[in-house]
Amino acid sequence: MSVSFELAADVRSDLGKGASRRLRHTNKVPAVLYGAHKEPTYLLLNHDDVVKRLEHESFYSHILTLTVNGQSERAVLKDLQRHPSKPRVMHMDFQRISETEKLRMHVPLHFINADTAPGVKKSGGIVSHMLIDVEIVCLPKDLPEFIEVDLAHLELGHAVHLSDLKVPAGVQLTALLHDDDQPVASIHLPRAAIEESAAAPVAPVTEVEHGAEAAPAPEAKK
Repeated sequence: MSVSFELAADVRSDLGKGASRRLRHTNKVPAVLYGAHKEPTYLLLNHDDVVKRLEHESFYSHILTLTVNGQSERAVLKDLQRHPSKPRVMHMDFQRISETEKLRMHVPLHFINADTAPGVKKSGGIVSHMLIDVEIVCLPKDLPEFIEVDLAHLELGHAVHLSDLKVPAGVQLTALLHDDDQPVASIHLPRAAIEESAAAPVAPVTEVEHGAEAAPAPEAKK
């Protein structure tokens, strides 16, 4: 189901670190909106509204609607700064979109069929995720909310790479544009199983006792 996100914002004229600090004390989040060959617009957002929307994974890879002084702007979230120790959003960067210009975005990966993968179901392996999101390039109309990683046929000791992913039409994986075919997920044995196998006793090799004569080789048939 498609989800829409809207945020109301006010234009701010009071800039600088001191001003931002004062604004945060009033439960506001400083932000900037840039791009589409327009001048940056400095904004104020309600912190509670922001936090509520950040609970949705798709907010990070979705085209958003910012209502600024009654005017709607379509944008994507490009950067988010959080307080290092408090549950506070410190600053947000939004990029305006142009329908004719490609976006460079990070979208989450959704892993499916892990439980039925042969490497898990038949061989007792576990899945390791090397990536949880990927950077893509596409036009705004083609922007996916996520990309699926199907593990249905993954065997023990094997991996899924970026080149194995099925991406929507019009979407390119940035890494593959640079010939960087990174592993996305793999299946391997749990550490306990590996250690148990390494600790298993090895059958002794029978040696000829010292001084014992070796059995004579069989004579060749004449």
